[in-house]
Amino acid sequence: MAMSSREKFATQVNSEILATVRDLAQSEGRQIQALVDEALADLIEKRRQGRPRSSVMAAYMSSHEPFATLYQKLAK
Repeated sequence: MAMSSREKFATQVNSEILATVRDLAQSEGRQIQALVDEALADLIEKRRQGRPRSSVMAAYMSSHEPFATLYQKLAK
């Protein structure tokens, strides 16, 4: 998604979620607005596709070989 202009908006967020996002931003050396942009872009992609993000599916599919036996047991 191309970045054009930025626009301010206000909303309310669960205080525990906001605290976690602040901690995450600090630990990654990023601004909260960068995490919000990322989260909103992920939400838009997820809703448009109606399925998990491609990076999530790639990680899941790559786990099949080492964990096939476990997955079979969990499916029972």
